[in-house]
Amino acid sequence: MNKFAALIIFCIVFIPCVAKDGNFVLIIDAGHGGKDVGAPGVSNYEKNINLDVALKFGELVEKRMKDAEVVYTRKRDKFVPLQERANIANAAKGDLFVSIHTNSLDKRNRNRKTIKGTATYTLGLHRTDDNLEVAMRENSVISLEEDYTTTYKGFDPNSAESYIINEIYQNHYMEQSVNFASILQKQFVKTAGRVDRGVRQAGFLVIRETAMPSVLVELDFICNPTQEKYMASEKGCSQLAEALYNALVEYRKSNHDNVDSTRQYATSSQDEGKDKKTNVSRAGIEYKIQILAGRSKLPSNSKEFKGLKGVERYKDGNLYKYMYGATTDYDEVVKTLKKVQRKFKDAYIVTFKNGRLEK
Repeated sequence: MNKFAALIIFCIVFIPCVAKDGNFVLIIDAGHGGKDVGAPGVSNYEKNINLDVALKFGELVEKRMKDAEVVYTRKRDKFVPLQERANIANAAKGDLFVSIHTNSLDKRNRNRKTIKGTATYTLGLHRTDDNLEVAMRENSVISLEEDYTTTYKGFDPNSAESYIINEIYQNHYMEQSVNFASILQKQFVKTAGRVDRGVRQAGFLVIRETAMPSVLVELDFICNPTQEKYMASEKGCSQLAEALYNALVEYRKSNHDNVDSTRQYATSSQDEGKDKKTNVSRAGIEYKIQILAGRSKLPSNSKEFKGLKGVERYKDGNLYKYMYGATTDYDEVVKTLKKVQRKFKDAYIVTFKNGRLEK
């Protein structure tokens, strides 16, 4: 069985987006904990700030959102492996996974005490060295786990090359994840007065392993004493939690509780990208199949393409991505994908909008 077929089966079996009672299920993941203290500040540890904001956020949801169920990956100062966090989320059949963290810079960085701002990450290939550094720091916790190389299938949190493989996981819930991340960033600015450092992508293991729309938020920089003091204060904690709650409310409204659209992903992905009433392709949308990605610039007749003609090359950061089978018809690209996967078992569909790769 190829990976694409396995993914579809996995989605059908494991990713229904509502609990049996119909509630919206929110997974709140307070990053780090126990022996994993996270980034240190002057008088606080990241693990404590993360937990305080997570509990406050959950409390707001439980009090104000009567049709929602909150599931925590931890509610106390406890070490929880990354894979176990994802397992908790998947077992609860969550509709949304929010991992809460606090940012920092290396002690040698001269901007350490002045940098500030919040950023929200979705899964993807790191686009800058800064994004890679954050992902490496957050993923390094797996070294505290026993036999982590087996659990995470040989993933090395300190190897840049290990992060390239994460990109094949990112497409299934990307649109919803980016939607929530964008809403959340606006709320952090509006409600908590944070500096907006934008929506970013990086290869975080904890959101790679969750079968639902997922984000990882870096609240602000604990290495900046001013921002540390704010996050550790009652006012700061409350404002950050309020921003998270307001974003959740807006996200649910924009996605109609995310039930019908997400259930559709799990049962009939071939309808994706089409207007249900007119059954026509979305304007400006083109689908392609990514067959390869790497740092090498290959010629059009490269043997690496295994006989496929008309392969397109797309430059994305430091990587060259090779696409095949461009079409505006989603049904057509799905049929083509099945054929292409006989040659490239890890091939997958990507979306271009007005000539630009959607991320």
